[in-house]
Amino acid sequence: MDVKTDILIIGSGIASLQAARLLGQYFQVQIVTKSSVKMSSSYRAQGGIAAVTSPEDHTSFHIADTLAAGEHHHENKFVDVLIKDGMTIIQQLLLEGLPIDRQENGEPALGLEGAHSHQRIIHAGGDRTGQVLIDYLLQHLSSNVHINSNEMAYDLLLNTDGACIGVLTKSEKEIKRYFAHHVILASGGAGALYSNTSNFATNSGDGIALAYRAGAAISDMEFMQFHPSLLWCNGEAKGLVSEAVRGAGGIFVNAERQPIMEGVHPLLDLAPRHITAHTLYTKRASGHETFIDISSIQGFEDKFPTITKLCIENGLDIQDGLIPVAPGAHFLMGGVIADDKGRTSISHLYAVGEVACTGVHGANRLASNSLLEGITFGQKMAQFIIKAGCKQTNFTPAVVNDYQSMPALFTKENLQQTMMRSLGIVRDPFDMQLLKEQLPSLQDLRQVKVKDLNQQQLELYMMHIVASLMLHAAITRTETRGAHIRNDMPNSEAYWAQRWIIFQQGQMKVRNSLYEYHQTRGNAQAIF
Repeated sequence: MDVKTDILIIGSGIASLQAARLLGQYFQVQIVTKSSVKMSSSYRAQGGIAAVTSPEDHTSFHIADTLAAGEHHHENKFVDVLIKDGMTIIQQLLLEGLPIDRQENGEPALGLEGAHSHQRIIHAGGDRTGQVLIDYLLQHLSSNVHINSNEMAYDLLLNTDGACIGVLTKSEKEIKRYFAHHVILASGGAGALYSNTSNFATNSGDGIALAYRAGAAISDMEFMQFHPSLLWCNGEAKGLVSEAVRGAGGIFVNAERQPIMEGVHPLLDLAPRHITAHTLYTKRASGHETFIDISSIQGFEDKFPTITKLCIENGLDIQDGLIPVAPGAHFLMGGVIADDKGRTSISHLYAVGEVACTGVHGANRLASNSLLEGITFGQKMAQFIIKAGCKQTNFTPAVVNDYQSMPALFTKENLQQTMMRSLGIVRDPFDMQLLKEQLPSLQDLRQVKVKDLNQQQLELYMMHIVASLMLHAAITRTETRGAHIRNDMPNSEAYWAQRWIIFQQGQMKVRNSLYEYHQTRGNAQAIF
């Protein structure tokens, strides 16, 4: 079945819906999501939106916090865009009626989270910010926006000029070919590659794999952020315990209620995530249990209803004041290289949100900058596309040859466990080399014929592509920086400062710049 539209968006999180809200006022928009709209990391987001809204705060402080948390592995001009334009866009949303938590005087009730120098975290519904924001955006979609659930995108379509013109999707019932003037990847991250994760099982990095197969530029795949506090029960991660809990006064402790972060970092329990996660990992590796002590937080149930419900569902009595936690995969800083307007190295293909690598998160994302990114860059991308219009004329798909059979793959469970061991919080060169020998080569994976695979097979295949990209980047970056921690190279190295590992057209290279632009007369074109 063929579907023709103006705009096609793959994914249904906040970046997708923010773009669709604006694009739907001018164009026909089709959204394709592999599950349901409310199964996304955006919908699960407990934290909030980091944005400057108080007179005591300033964008220069927010920028400095972002750069420090990410260890200055950034594209600085886009950090400026994120923080400065983001402030304006968030303020406009508040004026339009976005429902948020407020003080008695009507001002936003601002929270504090890790590595922030000021209280600037906007919350909604206590710890239900993502849910409230998704519901708000869904309510403001025009009738021009059509959502197609339970369809998995499995191959991007390029025309004979090399521009993106659509995608192939597969559901239990049928295969569809979508044709569009502009194709947007907004499919989220890849936390589901790990056995311990805050993400949904559907967050398997599909968008990155699609882009890699099509020849788009990919970078920063060695930087997977591990959140320090996932609820840990019966040997399993059960869900996220927001950093906002520590912002409200919770502290990391051991079983004897002794503080864990004292003497580790000046910001103690609100240190950057790669530091808190590494510290808890080290404690747990030496045989100690780890907890968040919430006994000092008054009215915990009212402030954190989602976390309270999660604890009760798993048989925990929060009256004890201790929530058992362990680190888990949370957010991928890397992805498809894109600018602040979403443009990738393939004409008319865009990437926004966690699937994109814009250089704004560096080697470790600052807490609550992710929702800000989706809202800000989703809007800037939409505004660019509105101005560009729908002008593609060549919708003849290029003929693709040289497909080969599927190489041997891990089972999903084995891959997740192996990734946790070999590409987890601390990376060992021996473990990484062993995994490299076990995984199929990137070249073999890129050329696989996928048409006859079912959804489960497609997902596992794409997980292997993303795992291999992450592995090769982690082996290549011979240092420790942010979320990339190697036990054989415990320090950052001057050689690797402001260097990016780029994958494109089946090749890997190290470059001194994330971007190499050549734009033609406003066309959606970026050549890296």
